[in-house]
Amino acid sequence: MTVLRLGASRAVLELREYFREGLQVVFTFALPFLLLLLFTTVFGQGFEGGSAGAAAYYVPTLTAMGLMAVSFQNLGTAIAAERGDGTLRRLRGLPLPAAAYFTGKAGMVLVLAVLQAALLVGTGAAAFGMDLPSDPRRWLDLAWILLLGTTACTLLGIAVSSAARTARAAQAVVALPFLLLQFASGVFVPVQALPPWLLNVGAAFPLRWMAQGLRSVFLPESAAAAEAGGSWQLGTVALVLAAWCAGGLVLCLLTFRWKSTTQG
Repeated sequence: MTVLRLGASRAVLELREYFREGLQVVFTFALPFLLLLLFTTVFGQGFEGGSAGAAAYYVPTLTAMGLMAVSFQNLGTAIAAERGDGTLRRLRGLPLPAAAYFTGKAGMVLVLAVLQAALLVGTGAAAFGMDLPSDPRRWLDLAWILLLGTTACTLLGIAVSSAARTARAAQAVVALPFLLLQFASGVFVPVQALPPWLLNVGAAFPLRWMAQGLRSVFLPESAAAAEAGGSWQLGTVALVLAAWCAGGLVLCLLTFRWKSTTQG
């Protein structure tokens, strides 16, 4: 209970520090929002149902992208910066359990993920007339996909933060694979338009399955035929995301460092 209380306090502190960085907040939340407006407006006529149909496709895929941005991308660069400027080493010397530090990071990411999802879903419904699910089971699916996907990407973000020697290098280490995965996971282009080899690459990572699972929440059942497997495959979605949670935890335990290799 002490670790949880300290973790909750740390999460509040992390959120305060995060929202003080105005440019970071704007970029993190504005990019998926602007992409939703752009894609739905430009490609709306190409979807059944017009803009509402386009929003029903792009809201879940851009929500998946946003969840990975606030977890994997955010933590990968932020923790690398904290390691580089000595913050992690100073925290290690305080009577703060390591578990409380990571709980704080995870709590911050979960709050940001919920805000990101609410912004995109609200915009799709209010601005483009996207229908919201009426079946409670779909909202339950949204909850567990958000939780599992965000947890997996959070752990991967913590792990990848150790892959770069400096905070500046971390920008490239994190941004490049994230960008490539967005194309390989059907975020920008519908999966039926992607070549099989690219789909196979995307299938090895959580973003593809987060996007597919979230599409099952907002799209009609008939849309499942357009997926690579011909169905929503929610069981596979759960297994893959859970496997990445376990694998990400192992990677964190094996790779995490409290100080930079350039520090004495």
